[in-house]
Amino acid sequence: AQSLDMRRDAAEARRQVADSWTAQPPSLELAGKTDQLSKNQGSREYAAGVTLPLWLPGERSRQGALADAESKALDSRVSATQLRTAAAVRDAWWNWQRARGEQLLARERLGSAQKLAEDVRRRVKAGDLARSDEHQADGAAASAEVALAESGSLLAAATQQLRALIGRLPDEKASDGPEIPPAVPADFTALDATHPAVVELFDRAEVARRSADLASVQTRNNPELLLATTRERGAFGDDYQQTVTLGVRIPFGSESRNRAKFGLARAEALETEEQLRLERERLAADLETARVRVESSRIQLAAAERRAQLARESRGFFDKSFRLGESDLPTRLRIELEAVEAERQNARARIELAAAISALRQALGLLPEQK
Repeated sequence: AQSLDMRRDAAEARRQVADSWTAQPPSLELAGKTDQLSKNQGSREYAAGVTLPLWLPGERSRQGALADAESKALDSRVSATQLRTAAAVRDAWWNWQRARGEQLLARERLGSAQKLAEDVRRRVKAGDLARSDEHQADGAAASAEVALAESGSLLAAATQQLRALIGRLPDEKASDGPEIPPAVPADFTALDATHPAVVELFDRAEVARRSADLASVQTRNNPELLLATTRERGAFGDDYQQTVTLGVRIPFGSESRNRAKFGLARAEALETEEQLRLERERLAADLETARVRVESSRIQLAAAERRAQLARESRGFFDKSFRLGESDLPTRLRIELEAVEAERQNARARIELAAAISALRQALGLLPEQK
């Protein structure tokens, strides 16, 4: 992004070169001849001329077409780079959301475990429960503390990874909701004109083809047109004579050098076209995978929500029965762990659906939405 303006200036300069009337800047030639250091008979000759490099047949139009293709390729390269950056940011963002969700659940689990342990201690003192039950409850609370510490470490790592990409700490109040689900075209070829990765390769292939076209006419160095004037005299006392010279210099071609240049340009064009074909196949596969992932994530989320709802109801039932002495502590702890796992699965499924929608937008070549 920081070098974009300079690259645009360079592309504009190449366009201006193609618009000029000469293949290279004109050159000025100055020469003088005298016999002052030998016979010194007054012989003098002064010459001044301008050399104009001429375009080869078809070279100027092909040079202009190449400059246009390079300018277009620069714009598509910027868009493709933005999309690749978005992919890295998206991965880091959802990893951070997963870690943040894990820490939130771990904190809730610890609070619930501590509350249960406190209740067990009161009942042990009252003689309703054995000392072993207190140990089990305290052990469950300690396990929740370990889980909270582990989640904090994972969250710190995910936060730093995201910070390295966006240049600042993420907003703790940021929403973990999904982006707007995009419409998926029936045929990936509909994205050929809009997907940044495909457009970039299309434009690169066009640059390579234009380079090959230019190389095909650059079979020799550019001819030069010489326009010169000479002012001379033969001896002292003679009048100066003025003459004008008009000439053309036509270089011979080098078959081996032209063949190497043209062959390299054609090889680059073929390679880029093959990369384009492979990239289109890969993107089509990624799109199908992302679409299936979204559908699967929706099904998983619906099932996880049902499980979490049932687990919450069961936890309420067994919490009441445990306080009434109708169920034992191991059963109460098992139900608590099942409820925690159900909530974790529900939170993960919700974030995975949002990440799947984000991956589908990435496969379609869409940048993240501003929130």
